[in-house]
Amino acid sequence: MGLQLALNTARSSLLATSSQIAVSARNIAGANDPSYARKIATLVTGDVSTRVVITRAADAALFARKLAATSDASAAGARLDGLKTLARTVGDTADGTAPAARLGAFNAALQAAANQPDNADLARAAIERARDLATGLNEAAAAVQGVKADAEAATAASVDTINDLLARFDAANQAVMRGMSTGGDVSDSLDARDSILASLSQELGISTVERAGGDVAIYTDSGVPLFERSARTVAFDTGSAGGTVLIDGVAVTGPNAPMPLESGRLAGLASLRAAATEYGAQLDAVAQGLIAAFAETGPGLAARAGLFTADATGALPAGAAGLAAALRINPAADPQAGGDAALLRDGGMNGAAYRQNPAGGDAAYGDRLRGLAAALSGPRNLGAGTAIAAQASLADYAATSAGWLEGQRKDAAGRSEYQTTLLARAGEALSNAVGVNGDDETALTLQLERSYTASAKVLAIVDQLLKTLMDAVR
Repeated sequence: MGLQLALNTARSSLLATSSQIAVSARNIAGANDPSYARKIATLVTGDVSTRVVITRAADAALFARKLAATSDASAAGARLDGLKTLARTVGDTADGTAPAARLGAFNAALQAAANQPDNADLARAAIERARDLATGLNEAAAAVQGVKADAEAATAASVDTINDLLARFDAANQAVMRGMSTGGDVSDSLDARDSILASLSQELGISTVERAGGDVAIYTDSGVPLFERSARTVAFDTGSAGGTVLIDGVAVTGPNAPMPLESGRLAGLASLRAAATEYGAQLDAVAQGLIAAFAETGPGLAARAGLFTADATGALPAGAAGLAAALRINPAADPQAGGDAALLRDGGMNGAAYRQNPAGGDAAYGDRLRGLAAALSGPRNLGAGTAIAAQASLADYAATSAGWLEGQRKDAAGRSEYQTTLLARAGEALSNAVGVNGDDETALTLQLERSYTASAKVLAIVDQLLKTLMDAVR
């Protein structure tokens, strides 16, 4: 009876140690996988046998903190990338290609032409600087539209990614629930589910709720259900201005969203579109101010576009929307279009009735040029409805606009750096708590191998004793 007990004990120890070594080998193999959590093989002793129960290292609080940090860092990064593109393309007041700098160059050229109204070369130079200014605003407006289009394309791609991740999460969640109901090892399924949650948190801020049977529900950081027993449908409505992301028909981005996302790539892209729209409105305000400052009028005559226009008919625009992209030089005064540069001095781009030069051809007439220079430099109400609406000169408003953009970029850069650092710290803390230490696992494996060897020796000794006993009986 003693040999039988020793035999059973040795066999049970061999099986248990073998299972523990296998788990340790899994840990070593997954040591470099950030989504892998350490597996723990625990010996459970029964009345007649010993079995191995595999559990998984976990820290729900640290994991939730990492998900939140991932969402915040993703939102900050998405916003910063777009603002850097705008800042790089548009420049600032010290950049000769920036609208503010081109406005300054045009102002200087116009002043020079006003000081020598009989110098045709100076008049043509002023028109060329005006063309540069219009082109600069066109390019800046195109950059704004490009950033908005890229943001919308990235939003559509993010929505597709979210729907794919939710489908994969459904499969992983079902695997966990099935395994837990049968008492099987679900540690790998839990790893897969957490990995999907980590990827999902990059796209939008999420929170999770664990339920009975291993089930997990997912909500957005604003409280909209994203997964409850089944995945909710996420859609991108491109019909609205800038597009709106909907979860089960509930808007989670856009100015009218009742439960807007607070973090994640989708939130960052929505914030970027709003910033780009604001900057575009500021550029439109500069274009509207230019058209108004150079408009032609006269006694009994309706005001019409002068040197700067955005409409082939010459009519003054009713609003500012889209003017930066449409701004151009009036063909009547554009030598490149066959126009007469002298009309800048004399007026009459809209016909003889609008001409201001009393002699019709007085080369020394400079009143109109001086008036235009004063209108360009003087204060006017600009940017109604924008974040920097003010009574200011066009140059001051353009400089303020460039400063506003730089302030937005700098703030986004600081926030992105902070959130990236926070994410690294959260990831490190989680790794320390549930990750695999290769050195520790190697040492544990060596210890288990020694235990396995000892059990094998006991088994060999029992075998030898049983053989001796059988020989004695025979």
